[in-house]
Amino acid sequence: MSTVNQGALELLETRRTVANVSLGEPGPSEAEVRRLIAIAARVPDHGKLTPWRFIVVRGDARAALDARLGPIYRARFPEATAEKTRLEETRFQRVPLTIAVVCTAAEHVKIPMFEQEMSAGAATQNLLLGAHALGYSGQWLTGWLCYQPEARAVLGLKDGERIAGFVAIGTPTVPIVDRPRPAYEDVATEWSA
Repeated sequence: MSTVNQGALELLETRRTVANVSLGEPGPSEAEVRRLIAIAARVPDHGKLTPWRFIVVRGDARAALDARLGPIYRARFPEATAEKTRLEETRFQRVPLTIAVVCTAAEHVKIPMFEQEMSAGAATQNLLLGAHALGYSGQWLTGWLCYQPEARAVLGLKDGERIAGFVAIGTPTVPIVDRPRPAYEDVATEWSA
């Protein structure tokens, strides 16, 4: 007979996304960052391939990364508004911590790429759940950085690697509001013979 872990269920039922523009200090400590990475790595991983890795962006590295990526954004999106450009030029500085989840999935004789990609997605979700468990909030982001070759080079991605997402983590600066969630009947069917 299994024991119900009410705390774990409540954690899963209460996780909410908080937009990166609404995340501030304090962010996770060094020990908490290490714990988050350990939590992220505890996902299904068929064949123990570890088809993901993490890029941690915090401290002074945030402004340095923004300084390298800002010119790439301006060159790629010259029609962007001044406000949008400012947001992109301060993307990493605005939050205490961002962890990029890099999908390293590769062709394998036994394990399909899709399974490896799903593992990277699960690692990303575990970062969000871990942040929530530690009392922080986060947002899973993608966007132009994931696909622009120059930005990928600045981030140190290797050939064949892709970004599953950037997880921005910090303390909410606004009240957390839930969004409507789908009803069981709208997303689940029961198979029968």
